[in-house]
This record gives sequence, structure tokens and C-alpha cells, in this order.
Amino acid sequence: MTLYLALDRELLVARQHNQKWQVEPQLAGLQVTCLAVDPTHPERVYCGTYRRGLWRSEDAGQTWLPIGDAYTPSTSLADRGIAQEDISSIAVSPIERSNGYGVVYAGTEMSHMYRSDDGGESWRELTGIRELPSSSTWRFPPKPETHHARWITPDPHVAGRVYVAVEAGALVQTPDGGQSWIDRVPNGPFDTHTLLIHPAAPGRLYSAAGDGFMTAGKGYQESLDGGKTWQYPDEGLQHHYLYGTTVDPADPDTVLISAASSPQAAHNPRGAESFVYRKTKGQPWQMVTNGLPEATGSMVAAFGTTPSEPGVFYLLSNKGCYRSPDAGLHWEQLDLPWNEQLVYQHPQALAITQE
Repeated sequence: MTLYLALDRELLVARQHNQKWQVEPQLAGLQVTCLAVDPTHPERVYCGTYRRGLWRSEDAGQTWLPIGDAYTPSTSLADRGIAQEDISSIAVSPIERSNGYGVVYAGTEMSHMYRSDDGGESWRELTGIRELPSSSTWRFPPKPETHHARWITPDPHVAGRVYVAVEAGALVQTPDGGQSWIDRVPNGPFDTHTLLIHPAAPGRLYSAAGDGFMTAGKGYQESLDGGKTWQYPDEGLQHHYLYGTTVDPADPDTVLISAASSPQAAHNPRGAESFVYRKTKGQPWQMVTNGLPEATGSMVAAFGTTPSEPGVFYLLSNKGCYRSPDAGLHWEQLDLPWNEQLVYQHPQALAITQE
């Protein structure tokens, strides 16, 4: 098993051999923003960064090369088809394939979207997203003059359908791989941070959003019809600014979220306080604490699962990496070296592959 642990200023690649973990720091000094693994070729991993463009490994994280020259602003990455160096999201379709690889989608600051049909060698912009009527209203509160494609979710059931969460302002979708776009719907998520679709639940969307910080009761949102309408099951939640979410590979009704009372509590290492909640079918949310780090000082966590381990969750915190063997009820910290510098780095993404 290999874990890819993305933090603010580096990527940790943790490999398990004979029940022991070996950790290799990679991309030190780069501001990592997102990760994606090609399910067709799990040794191929993509990593987006802020100001340093897009990176790719073809040997399961042992070595990394920039797509284009990451230290020459705008030039050679632009030659590949991406005109921005701030990569905010990346995803590989589990069902769309081209030239032997999964189709890759990348999002950038100012909510530009790109598509690669050759494993990241070349890209073309999907310009229609920037022509949507709502685009004039998109704003990222910390930098109101900007916004970005925060999350990309290719639909595992419908080839070409891709959902894109713009931070902040909209959850939009393309039904045809980027040729056309459908704007946000009334009462849909406004500030989605993570969006998931379960392989066993066609049409069901799970959204962890910041909406609850602005509008009571709207932090966690679900759609059962592919995003046309939304419901807000928030009973039991005491903290309404949501960031990460994950779903049990074996049960689309068992959901976890990471939550805080505000953006400040979620993201500022000096005043962080975050929590994990768990929900099962027909039940309210319940806070989970058994085996997890103390909420004080914990920034909002990122989650990961793998289909080969039903009922198992992984969680990346600024205080370490944790595993739950019982669908999120109890947790244990993995025996990984965790120095003081990592405690002040924000968890960005967690990806898992099985050899």
C-alpha cells in the first residue's frame, strides 16, 4: 500500500512493507494543492501546486517531473496548453480513457478548466465554464478579486459528465467532457470544498461545503438526482463549516465529514479547532473522537479510502495520519515520523493505491 499525503509545503509518500511504513518526502518547498491517481495506471500520479504548476510521477511517487518547466513562469506549461501556474484541482476519470490513460481534468485559479487526453502530455482549455451566467458573481473571500476551481468530480457512472466546484460561487457540471456546461441550480451548493459520488449510488452527490457558515443548516448537502435538487441532512452537526468528506466503499450511507465553526478555526494553525462527524442511514450526525487527535490545534482533515478495504477510512491531519478499521467509529494513528514542522502545515489531500 502507498499513501500520498499532501501538505502545505511538501508531499509525503508512505509505503507499507511487512507491516512497517517507510516515508519519502517529495516536492519539498512546493505549495501542494491537489492530488490524483490514474485508476488505469495507478503508478501514474498527478500533483498540482500553487505557483509551480503541475507535476507528474510515473513510478508511484519515487520521482517527480514538472509538466513543462515549473520554474519558468507561464512559458512551457502554457506551451502544453495550460496558461496558469496555480493548479487548484485535478481529477482522473474512472471510466473515460484515451490513448491508454484515464482522461485528466485540471482546474486553476480564476476557474479555468483543462482536459488532457494523452496522460498529461498536452491540454486544451474547456472555455465554456467561464461563459456561464453565474461566473460574474464568483469570488474567493480571502482574495475577492479571484476565485478558483476548488474540486473536480468525474461521474463514475456517466462518461463525460464532470462536476466542478468553484470557490466560491457555484457547483456546475458538463455532461459531455467539457463541450457544454450547465450552470448552478437554485438552492444548490455555493461553496463546495469536497464533492463525491459513490460507485454504488448513481446520481447521488455528497457535498461538504462552507455554506453552513453563511446560511444555517446548509453545510452538508446531498443530491439524489445528479445535482438537480438538494437536501440538507444536518441534524446532530454542531459545527457547520465543512471541508472534507468521504464515504464507505462498501456502504453509500456511511459518511464522514471534517468540520469547524468558521474558516479561521478550520485553516489557521494558530487558532485551529476542527472535528470529525459520522452519519449512517436514517441517523443524525455523531461526533467521532475515539483515537483521533485533540480538536484544539487540529486543522480540518482530508480523507481517503480504497475499494480494496471496505469499511476502512484514512484521515490526514496536521498532527498525523490515522486509520479506522470499523467504518469511522474508532481510529489509530499510523506509525509515521511526524516532525514539528508538519504540525503547522495544512492537510491538502490524501490518495491511496494498492500494489
